[in-house]
Amino acid sequence: MITLRQLRYLDALARHRHFGRAAEACSVSQPALSMQIKDLERELGVALAERRSNDVAMTETGMEIARRSERILSEVSDLEDFARHRGAVLSGTLKFGVIPSVAPYVLPHLLPVLQERHPDLELELRETQTRFLVEELIRGALDVVMIALPAPHAEIETLALFDDAFLLAAPAGDDLPSRTRITADDIDPSRLILLEEGHCLRDQALAFCAEATGGTLRELGATSLTTVMQMVANGYGITLIPEIAVPVEVRDGRVKLLRFAKPEPFRTVGLAWRKTSSRARDFRALGKIVTEVVG
Repeated sequence: MITLRQLRYLDALARHRHFGRAAEACSVSQPALSMQIKDLERELGVALAERRSNDVAMTETGMEIARRSERILSEVSDLEDFARHRGAVLSGTLKFGVIPSVAPYVLPHLLPVLQERHPDLELELRETQTRFLVEELIRGALDVVMIALPAPHAEIETLALFDDAFLLAAPAGDDLPSRTRITADDIDPSRLILLEEGHCLRDQALAFCAEATGGTLRELGATSLTTVMQMVANGYGITLIPEIAVPVEVRDGRVKLLRFAKPEPFRTVGLAWRKTSSRARDFRALGKIVTEVVG
């Protein structure tokens, strides 16, 4: 008989491609995980993985079974959620993921309100890039995520929370026009400092600036918006900053902010969860609180 434990171990092995790392992720010994995989192979009558000296290569059949196992595990997680959270809204454990260009600006306002209004809620927070959050959401490692919409997956339900306009941040002494509104034509793409590849904020800035200017963008990336803003403050270039980040990231007079002519570039921030999740009521309640604290 196939067990959920075996499917969890197979899922970990398919993700890590290494028995040791998969075992560590599952908090078991490597021999225990290896034995369960062998038992699963015997039960199914197929080879799931090719064992090599330094890593593991999943067979084509193994990858397909791992993909189907991921869906089964996700639905089991939703079933467990349904059983555990039939009572009060926003109670119990909630695994909540947030992208880095939102977390530092929303969570400090959101967490105290959640703690006060929903003391029985136990948050497990995860901050990382959108693609990792979506992957973890689909396989059931996260319950809900806060990302820039749209969500790149057909199995995800979304709830738009607020629009976040982009401003142009430049050194205070920069010769960019000081009129009320600027246009994309005022931007020199070679001076633009962006986050490193993988951040949705970088992709959004690229989509706006590259389309508008048609120029060559600077190949320089930073790992955090704080780093980008420090580079701007010290005269190394310009950047697009989401308005929600301004109170935290613009702390002194070394940076000036310029608004774009309408229609202003913006992103829509929202919540995303699996369509099969039974906790949509919780997520909508969470979204209502987020829009309240963001104002």
